[in-house]
Amino acid sequence: MRIHHCAIYLTALCAWNSAGAQENADTLVNGHLLLKQVEVEGIKQTVRTDAMAVTDISLAMVNRMGIKAIKDVAEIAPNFYMPDYGSRMTSSVYVRGLGSRMDQPVVGLQVDGVPYMNKDAFDFDIFDIASIEVLRGARSTLNGRNSMGGRIVVNTLSPWQTEGVRVLAEYGRFNSWRGGAGWYGKISPALATSVTAQYSSGQGPWHNSLKNERVGDNRQADGRWKLSWRPNTWLSLTNTASLSDSYQYGYPYRSVSMPEIAYGDTCSYRRTLFTDGLTAVFAGKRMVVTSTTSLQYMSDDMRLDQDFLPDDYFTLRQKRHETTFSEDMFAKGSRGSYDWLGGVFVFRRTTDMHAPVTFKDTGISSLIESHRNEANPEYPIEWTTRRFTLGSDFDMGNTGFALYHQSTYTLGDWSIDAGLRWDIEKATLSYHSYCNTGYRTWHLLPDGKRELYSTTPVDIDDSDRLSNVFNELLPKLSVTWRRPWGRIYADITKAYKAGGYNTQMFSDVLQQRIMGIMGSTMQYSLDEIVGYKPEKSWNYEIGTNASLFSGKLDISATAFVIDCRDQQLTVFPDGTTTGRITTNAGHTLSRGFELTADWRPFHNLQLRGAWGYTKATFREFFNGINDYSGCRVPYAPENTLFISGVWRPDISPAGLRPSLDVNLRCAGDIYFDEANTIKQPFYGVLGCSLTLNSDIWSLRLWGENITDTRYNTFYFVSIGNAFVQQSRPWRAGATLRIQI
Repeated sequence: MRIHHCAIYLTALCAWNSAGAQENADTLVNGHLLLKQVEVEGIKQTVRTDAMAVTDISLAMVNRMGIKAIKDVAEIAPNFYMPDYGSRMTSSVYVRGLGSRMDQPVVGLQVDGVPYMNKDAFDFDIFDIASIEVLRGARSTLNGRNSMGGRIVVNTLSPWQTEGVRVLAEYGRFNSWRGGAGWYGKISPALATSVTAQYSSGQGPWHNSLKNERVGDNRQADGRWKLSWRPNTWLSLTNTASLSDSYQYGYPYRSVSMPEIAYGDTCSYRRTLFTDGLTAVFAGKRMVVTSTTSLQYMSDDMRLDQDFLPDDYFTLRQKRHETTFSEDMFAKGSRGSYDWLGGVFVFRRTTDMHAPVTFKDTGISSLIESHRNEANPEYPIEWTTRRFTLGSDFDMGNTGFALYHQSTYTLGDWSIDAGLRWDIEKATLSYHSYCNTGYRTWHLLPDGKRELYSTTPVDIDDSDRLSNVFNELLPKLSVTWRRPWGRIYADITKAYKAGGYNTQMFSDVLQQRIMGIMGSTMQYSLDEIVGYKPEKSWNYEIGTNASLFSGKLDISATAFVIDCRDQQLTVFPDGTTTGRITTNAGHTLSRGFELTADWRPFHNLQLRGAWGYTKATFREFFNGINDYSGCRVPYAPENTLFISGVWRPDISPAGLRPSLDVNLRCAGDIYFDEANTIKQPFYGVLGCSLTLNSDIWSLRLWGENITDTRYNTFYFVSIGNAFVQQSRPWRAGATLRIQI
């Protein structure tokens, strides 16, 4: 029996490298698997499975390019796009034409094994990234919900592989600076630990002309403690705890009709995030058993001038507390040419949210009074106060259970993977919606005067509980043919993105209730706009990986077709509504390909390229007003392109080893509406860095967007007004790293 790496992480899935990724990492002692190296990059998979499209980002590349968060990986992995707009809460990810701006993510994320199930927590800085893997394509058979577009695996430095003190200091344009330190060491031959801390701060590059202040100021503080115990050759325990607190001021949304950002109320986002995970691995004589237990707590507070205009329409204050518990236990083994993996996964997520919307003078007059008075001008109304609150409190819960299995059979150069997962999930929503206000009705007399006709209180106090249960069977079949130069593989997988409830639409529900009290017809019911179904897809993929010219050239090519039903899209409703609907958009088809190459023509020169092309279109989408069949799916780029060159000259002045990195990131076209009338054309962002390395320290001088390319990262329409967010301007700075 031969079993490769067993990856110990902090709080979530145990990861395993593919066959041949690293030889002789594990050996057998007295019939047990000796865990020589238990913290390595990889994913949960059977031993010989390596049929996948994956982009590996090493520690050297992380340091060379200044990568500190997963959004910095955008475009480096083909067809992987994570736009930087709004705040850290709006961390949307798009892969191969799939994605979402709200609610359920299209990719899974784990950091040191901890699963991040809420995409609102995806965007944060990490001090000591060791590696990042971006796995593209459906990963639902082993990973379940919300991995239909892929999975991102982030590993931080291990105290078994890194010892001593590491220090980082960075400063850049807009008074942005970052400092961090970490200690890594072995307390005893069986016990190792690491402690890290980081703080960053910076000014926003945008300006609010109405308040004469910067937009986009931010700060973050975080710490991480990792403890790993290996008492013998067959048992390993690893626990990781992390705590982070981040704050951002302002959402840099500008009305298209105005030259500058101009809104009067506070826009900010603050988030506190705590995660803890324990992974236990037992290596027996015939199999390895892994148990990963994780706990995550998130508390955040969002303030929005929700109209983003100088006029006082309405504001939103959303405060949330969320707790997620998960347990993933699986076993894996190998006998001859047969490998297997099977497990069980359970999770429970609870969220309580307080999200009041406050209507102000302009909002009352233009969104409520004017529409009512146009319909009945002889009896106009007037609100008794020029401000009132639409209150909404929510208690949400998600409980899931899954069984999964995957088998791999190898015969010579061929291997076949077959897997099946059963997911069952219950989503619940308990809500309390309330409003206490009122209005006066006047009677217009023939002489133009008016007299009081009536006074009507508006007293709404609604509460109810909604629930839904989703069942999914997720099969997988793949075939791999290995050759001396590489491999060719084909894969068919079913995947899904979980259903749920759209809480941001409740303010609109209350507004329609008020319109109903005034005699206007309500435009829709609660059931139609709050709940949405799972998004399902069949994924077809064929690809190849090859290593040529004695390993100097590594190339990969992948072609895919994704047939997606009930795709979840975020829509800003027409008319006088204030919320955002997550709706199942019918039937979409995404087709494309990916090409990557890593060429080392000389010992001191490395060239890297990644091109992804996606054509994602609506096959069927009628929103009740317009038919968008044949139109491109919005927000997902048609192309992503990454080109980089790294030159390490054969000189060592004063014992220093210099390296020069030049890179180009491109994306587009990106459509911003279902009708495909508004788009961001294809654009490119140029970056470069010069790094001086010694045995103890390195100094990196860097520039980002050095050509100051201007493009729109986001566009939307709300209450009849169009808004955009422009890209960040050029930046330059210096980063010092010290390792003792």
